[in-house]
Amino acid sequence: MEKEGHSLSTVGGQHDIAGQWPIADPLVLGGKAFGSRFILGSGKFSLKDTAAVIENAGVEMVTLALRRANEGGEENILDFMPEGLTLLPNTSGARNAQEAVRIARLARELGCGDFVKVEVIHDSKYLMPDNHETVKATEALAGEGFVVLPYFYPDLIAARELARAGAAAVMPLGSPIGSNKGLLTKYFIEMLIEEIELPVIVDAGIGCPSQACEAMEIGVAAVMANTAIATAGDVALMARAFRLAVEAGRAAYLAGLGRVMERHGVASSPLTGFLSRDN
Repeated sequence: MEKEGHSLSTVGGQHDIAGQWPIADPLVLGGKAFGSRFILGSGKFSLKDTAAVIENAGVEMVTLALRRANEGGEENILDFMPEGLTLLPNTSGARNAQEAVRIARLARELGCGDFVKVEVIHDSKYLMPDNHETVKATEALAGEGFVVLPYFYPDLIAARELARAGAAAVMPLGSPIGSNKGLLTKYFIEMLIEEIELPVIVDAGIGCPSQACEAMEIGVAAVMANTAIATAGDVALMARAFRLAVEAGRAAYLAGLGRVMERHGVASSPLTGFLSRDN
């Protein structure tokens, strides 16, 4: 949970060369500060599109599947990653905690660093994460010095267990992987934002920039997207659209959204009195 105490006047205006979010409003994970609050999933991009998408997305962290980092292979996604980018290998394919730990260790040996996104999925139909096994993997990997970002179904009890297990953030799904259905779990994500003392990063199901903006507006720390960009007609342009949406949603959250008038309208300027004789 990020309790922000500053306004736009204290965070706005100073962008880095790439035009990313102001450096005065960092996302801190594992003691490392990130200027961008947009995380890119790379699992569905062609390698030739990777560099352009990363550049237009303005991201500083990109996920990758270990199978695409086949050391010494002809098509190694690591060769397409810009220098200085933080890699977030995921444990996709793991069906239990033991397999997730093994994949994370292999990724570190390949030079992917200490960040890891834990995914434990053995449901082949809906691809729903196994929260129990995810907690077990998180505890084991955090104990080995990994910066663990676990992907899970947004259950408050599981989130508390992940926090106790040593997670650096929690990554609840917005809707099932690859569905592009948006924030179907919005109420539960809001619960996590209120109750969990960790950054909440929405992962999976975000289908368009407006949904990413909506997630940021309610106070999540970051948003990750993959399918929505990879399946767009112009992937680089869509990546830029997501980048701008994330920044806009963050600005709206920091500014404090206006109140919602439920029963009647409220004029932004006086509608009566300006024609009276006393004026």
